[in-house]
Amino acid sequence: MKHVIIGAGAAGVTASKKIRELGRDNEIVIVSTDDSIHSRCMLGSYISGERDEKGLSFIPDGFFKDANIRWLGGVIVKSVDTDNRHVLFDGGAEAYDRLLIATGSNNIIPPVKGLREARNVYGLRHLSDAKAIRKNTANMESVVIIGAGLVGLNAAYALIAMGKKPVVVEALDSIIPLNLDKRAAGAYLERFEQAGCSFHLGRKVVEASLDESNAVTSITFDNGERIPCESVISATSTRPAIDFLANSNVACSGGVIVDKYLATNVDGVYAAGDVTGLSGIWPNAMKQGTVAAKNMCGTATVFSDSFSAKNTVNFFGLQSLSVGITEPAEDDTVEIREDRNNYEKIILRNGTVAGIIIQGNISNSGIWQYLVKNKLDVSMIKKPVRKLSFADFYGVEANGEYKWS
Repeated sequence: MKHVIIGAGAAGVTASKKIRELGRDNEIVIVSTDDSIHSRCMLGSYISGERDEKGLSFIPDGFFKDANIRWLGGVIVKSVDTDNRHVLFDGGAEAYDRLLIATGSNNIIPPVKGLREARNVYGLRHLSDAKAIRKNTANMESVVIIGAGLVGLNAAYALIAMGKKPVVVEALDSIIPLNLDKRAAGAYLERFEQAGCSFHLGRKVVEASLDESNAVTSITFDNGERIPCESVISATSTRPAIDFLANSNVACSGGVIVDKYLATNVDGVYAAGDVTGLSGIWPNAMKQGTVAAKNMCGTATVFSDSFSAKNTVNFFGLQSLSVGITEPAEDDTVEIREDRNNYEKIILRNGTVAGIIIQGNISNSGIWQYLVKNKLDVSMIKKPVRKLSFADFYGVEANGEYKWS
């Protein structure tokens, strides 16, 4: 059986490991645009110089050789011929018996006047993006980042490490708005500002002014304010990388459409990771890669763990964890505990923990992901919610046996 995987990220590489584990005789080929294996979570460390290209890899040296996997790196897939089961690219093609689409997603430059035409506007999704930022901003002073989510702040953190003072623009009135509430995010805002980063919150970029060489020289906000800049990093949104499937029979709607087995509408074709639009976090991409691999090898396995409402933040040595919702609805109950070094917010809804934010000491946090994910009723437990542990959900039978309740 010949398995071809398009994409060498978390989903694709994890799938290749599982396919090899399930059959030593399986032929495995990975085709990827990337010519090196890297974690996109660490791209900021490459920009700052903290890590080199090799330091971004999440596989051991010699992985492909040892696992007998053929890797075609630096190859752009043009299309997939599902009728004849071929992956087509410049200069060649690969036949397949089973195909896994694991191409991830690409950055989207906002449709702002002048921004998409500019030659010095960068995304931050791939190693090639990080290389361009590191090279082209090395001697620049004024770099603007659009978007104050985790990707935007990773870029800002890297530029600060390079000795720069980036400017961050965010349409909402808080940073990291999808992951933390204003109180927790404020602790990072203060640290970034102390390090020389400046913010324009509640502002939208409406125009980029270009010079004769199509380089951005300034940007204008929705309030009419204009600031100079030598380059722009766009960190606002992404889109599943599915353009190469335009003329195939694989059904897409936003991302590749898959069933509970991560199979597409085309026999023998599966998809996993960001390209499916199911989840945008690394652990879930790995889980999807594993499940898809099992199904490709004939072991029927359902992907049921789509929970992705968990985020960690760590800048300037301050750690935060959020699980579930971060802002309460009108009828929710909120418990808050904070001191000089820690902040804890628990949101209760109908007797269950709907969300939590922990900042500072985030040890022993596994219980919260379990409670939120499984919607366990905590209303009958006679102790403060913040003091819950796994032990509170065990009972003891008459014979001394522990029983999960």
